[in-house]
Amino acid sequence: MKEETNNKALNLKNLTKSTVWDVQENDIFRMLAAGEKDAELKDNLRHYADIIRSAFMIEEIKNDDKRIAEHYTKLGYQVGAIRLEDDKKVTWAIKKRPISRVTDLTYENIRHITAAKLLEVIDRNFGGGWDSLSQSIQDIIESGFDISTTTLPKDRLHKKGGMYEKKVADGFDVLEVAKGTWVEAIFAKLKPETLKPKMKFDEPKGLGDDDDDDDDDLPADDYNRPDEDDDVEIDEPNDDDINEDNYRTTFAIENDSDDDAESLSDFIADE
Repeated sequence: MKEETNNKALNLKNLTKSTVWDVQENDIFRMLAAGEKDAELKDNLRHYADIIRSAFMIEEIKNDDKRIAEHYTKLGYQVGAIRLEDDKKVTWAIKKRPISRVTDLTYENIRHITAAKLLEVIDRNFGGGWDSLSQSIQDIIESGFDISTTTLPKDRLHKKGGMYEKKVADGFDVLEVAKGTWVEAIFAKLKPETLKPKMKFDEPKGLGDDDDDDDDDLPADDYNRPDEDDDVEIDEPNDDDINEDNYRTTFAIENDSDDDAESLSDFIADE
């Protein structure tokens, strides 16, 4: 009920490429109908249409062809009439963009799916596991979800008191990816929304201050980086230290690409 209330509170003026994922097709037509009465909204309809297209597929049905409209309806589109800036009335078929592949994930929609849905999408990525995902996709996922993985022999994965049991008890959804006699478990949990703290700027120092510190000019990423001449000791891994929390395997699997789909209008014209 809360989601329905929020949807009704949304309108074209406060619609963004993130909040548009919260609404459904009927909400879009409701907003467009309300916008017909607002001259400012009508003048910026193309801008709002671009926002809508980021989450919805939109097809214009020319000449209000009922046969084409019926075909789009069978494909899950919602069909309705809208009025453009020049008061020209057109028919649109609208359908929410599916999130079925990892390439469908974006920073705008990642927080608008459940952990179960996310793991379902990852599982469709050829069953390659977490490391089969590109770094950019991993970054998008981790912007909205807490992710952890472990790879263990099948008979050890569900060991009582182990990581698997603890994560599930903590509210994580889990995907098991078989890798021969081993299994990779991917744990996912939606991150709580947090308010971004406002940046606080210090007062600028005067030109005559004597307490200037050269370290202040160092980039943040380099401040704690050891000098090239420093000796850095690196511990070699020990087989005795391998456990369920640190053992990982990597499989590099490439993603495929979708072929361009034919236009439905062209298909109907050829019938």
